[in-house]
Amino acid sequence: MDHDRIPEIALDWHRTGRRSALATVIETWGSAPRQAGSQLAISGEGEIMGSVSGGCVEGAVVVEALEALDEGSPRILTFGVTDETAFSVGLACGGTIRVLVEPVGAGDGMPVDMLETLVKQRADRKPVAYGVRPDSWKRRIITPDDPDLRARFRADRSGQTEDGEFVAVFNPPLRMLVVGAVHIAQALLPMARLAGYDPVLIDPREAFGSSERFPGETIVHDWPDEALQAQGLDARTAVVTLTHDTKLDDPAIMAALNSDVFYLGCLGSTRTHAKRLERLRAESISDDALARIHAPVGLDIGAKTPAEIAVSVMAQITQALRKG
Repeated sequence: MDHDRIPEIALDWHRTGRRSALATVIETWGSAPRQAGSQLAISGEGEIMGSVSGGCVEGAVVVEALEALDEGSPRILTFGVTDETAFSVGLACGGTIRVLVEPVGAGDGMPVDMLETLVKQRADRKPVAYGVRPDSWKRRIITPDDPDLRARFRADRSGQTEDGEFVAVFNPPLRMLVVGAVHIAQALLPMARLAGYDPVLIDPREAFGSSERFPGETIVHDWPDEALQAQGLDARTAVVTLTHDTKLDDPAIMAALNSDVFYLGCLGSTRTHAKRLERLRAESISDDALARIHAPVGLDIGAKTPAEIAVSVMAQITQALRKG
């Protein structure tokens, strides 16, 4: 979705001659509406995509961004309830935020080649971070190999370091691979997309996984374990199995357990899951690996309908992503 493609949109605007600036939340206090790392892209024509607040300071940020583009000078803005200027734009939630505004390819702003690197890394599903020092405007590209910042990549946490550098983490887009074109999947896939995931439906049964039942969805009709491997399984991927068919679910589960996916959830009752564990132990899957499976899938919220179950699954995936 476009609201998750802020660097890409800023680069597109720059390449088409419309100019662009990036505004990034670098620090927050109190009940700030957006976390550090949240971004807003502004074109030289005043177009915007993304947000740095709940809509309360964007107007002021756009004005500053257009000035930064004309002057070629980045700047840091502060908005909060103690600032009389901020009162006029209104951070009604009572928080305070600092926003870094950087013109792209102008003056002391963000170099175009650095933005291109960020965009390419994201397209290649490689984690990357961008570091900038506001006291000197010195910048660098950071990879997960940096031992001091490895925890930031895992937690998807942008922010300022103790020595004053701001680090914006750009992890690969989240993905959800759903095995089983069942009723729950019909509700889960659009929910996942709204939550910022790139969902893929996997089911070799073409009558189930049809475009008529799942309009507009990416559908793969390969065998689940082969499809999962082809899609790629990494720490930004969630896998959900929903078929109730052991010959479809079990190979997919084993493929997921042999990877770094951050979430694996499997539909089925407690008794069904107990039998599943017996089968997987017979395949020499360790108890430590089996403990990674969330089953019965979803948080226990008393869900009954397919849509309610999808809500519970989406909530559990979010919990696993954010709380580990």
